[in-house]
Amino acid sequence: MTNSTSNEPTQHSLFKKIEQARRRPTKVRDTNITLAHGSGGKAMRDLIEDIFVGNFDNATLSQLEDQATFDLATFTAQGDRLAFTTDSYVVDPIFFPGGNIGELAVNGTVNDLAMSGAKPLYLSCGMIIEEGFPVDSLREIAKSMKVAADVAGVKIVTGDTKVVHRGAADKLFINTAGVGVIRSGVSISAQNLQPGDAVIVNGYLGDHGAAITIARGDLALATEVKSDTQPLNGLVDTILDVCPEVRAMRDATRGGVATVLNEFAMSSEVGIRLFESSLPVREEVQGVCEILGLDPLYFANEGKLVTVVPGEKAETVLAAMKSHPTGIDAAIVGEVIVSPPGILLLQTTFGTERIVDMLVGDQLPRIC
Repeated sequence: MTNSTSNEPTQHSLFKKIEQARRRPTKVRDTNITLAHGSGGKAMRDLIEDIFVGNFDNATLSQLEDQATFDLATFTAQGDRLAFTTDSYVVDPIFFPGGNIGELAVNGTVNDLAMSGAKPLYLSCGMIIEEGFPVDSLREIAKSMKVAADVAGVKIVTGDTKVVHRGAADKLFINTAGVGVIRSGVSISAQNLQPGDAVIVNGYLGDHGAAITIARGDLALATEVKSDTQPLNGLVDTILDVCPEVRAMRDATRGGVATVLNEFAMSSEVGIRLFESSLPVREEVQGVCEILGLDPLYFANEGKLVTVVPGEKAETVLAAMKSHPTGIDAAIVGEVIVSPPGILLLQTTFGTERIVDMLVGDQLPRIC
């Protein structure tokens, strides 16, 4: 009769080898995403550890819990309020001149936080992947997200991965949510505008919209226009350092500058006048708009903000913005006026004025 204890060393060695094999980093060898990568099993864990943890690696994410946890002191040491936002990205094509959907997802959420005056700290990342999506493309997107997060000074600390059947999604959709801390003494709101305030943008308008339009092949144009996707939190810090009493601030994404300023005018019940001669628009972007019968004021941006500051601080803020890499081409483009309340006016180069209304319909679907 065999002594059962005689097998214990062998069993222990086997169990140890199994544990070591499970912990050993596994590179995804499939060339395309399969439904198994969303099943919750080993294939999914390999995908997460290889592509996402492998790129986003930080102490919080590597715990692989269902949530990220933080010491509250991390937040209270930097401000007195939290900012929280979420956004989903469905841009088509997912790779475009100047960036890709992953970089866009990081920068877009960072910028949404920054527009409140917050310092962005942590992001989540949710991936909805269509069966058959190339693994190498997913890897490239994850790498670009890591680079974008590093540039912005944020960490991707939690996430989720879902795989859907072919045709149930278009390649890849990404959701990112973010948390940041608002510094004390800052209160930025679309309801704060006052007559005499100045309207400032940080550079050329409509680059992202033009880049996506051309990337789709809708126009047979040879141009080097690239998306302006970039993080703006550093620029916002620069603005607040010289003007903590900023009235309002927003990144001009879908709907462009015209939509942002219409919302400001309605929220504060004031009028806003733009000066056409002061608007920074590239000739290539203007050309795309003229061909399609569109207006660059409605074209999407992914690295441009609109800020409204007290008129007496306008030149100081402008100089500060121009000293920052993302504000070199900043310009004062308008002013806040008493009336007509809730209306955005454009003073044309001919000296006449016209109303610039809210965008009706969708100039360019799936822009971000």
